[in-house]
Amino acid sequence: MAKDSYLVGLVGAGIGPSLSPALHEREAGRQGLRYLYRLIDIDALGVAPEAVGELVRAARDLGFDGLNITHPCKQLVIEHLDALAPQAEALGAVNTVVFEADGRAVGHNTDVTGFAASFARGLPDASLERVVQLGAGGAGAAVAHATLTLGAERVTVVDAVAERAAGLAGQLCGQFGAGRAVAAGLERLPDMLAGADGLVHATPTGMAAHPGLPVPAELLHPGLWVAEVVYRPLETELLRTARASGCAVLDGGGMAVFQAADAFRLFTGREPDTARMLVDIEELAESSAGQVV
Repeated sequence: MAKDSYLVGLVGAGIGPSLSPALHEREAGRQGLRYLYRLIDIDALGVAPEAVGELVRAARDLGFDGLNITHPCKQLVIEHLDALAPQAEALGAVNTVVFEADGRAVGHNTDVTGFAASFARGLPDASLERVVQLGAGGAGAAVAHATLTLGAERVTVVDAVAERAAGLAGQLCGQFGAGRAVAAGLERLPDMLAGADGLVHATPTGMAAHPGLPVPAELLHPGLWVAEVVYRPLETELLRTARASGCAVLDGGGMAVFQAADAFRLFTGREPDTARMLVDIEELAESSAGQVV
């Protein structure tokens, strides 16, 4: 018989304001499930990110069905898992752990599929010949993989830490082929964006705790589409400025929903209603707009 009760959680640092619990529990409630989503905040627990292995083992022993994993544990958790799904193995990062019936802990990555699904829905006709991505951290790695999977000819990775951009570009070329990704310094942004089809933004700038524009407003032009990873708020200063500049835009809410939907499916084996979850994210983001992320 199919289960009707689930215990899942999120492991990460500073995750108190996360919308994931409400997003998962709302959908579970509509499906008649008892579904408890707990936050396991390493800051609140006073433990280092390296303790993620102990937390995963404890969750399995306590009967959790699975965990979501976020910063700064997405790479650290891998060595503590029994197996990786192909997407997680290729990316070298895990954001979802499923505890299977035989007790194995299997890592997945739904950030990649989440961004890809959101982009295909929100910017279906966008040109992907020349894409500039700002940010090469954990979220940046996932969305860069997704963008190349969607068919981008070349992704130029720009990051404040040059070595991080170079490392990600090298990893992408190793998976997708030589020349599919290159690294560039921040000083090259004006030239890069002038000739680009689109900009993917994958840094914290624009969150409530990190307000502001990640790129100068004058670099945005009508021939450019702009995709945002930040979803709190849904309407970041970058998106407002880009829209006013004539750019097609994509907010980060879709990625948040589709990655959560993929995780929900992995945890429960049930099909989530993403249309309803997209309404949920707008309501939840609006109601928490005044909170610091």
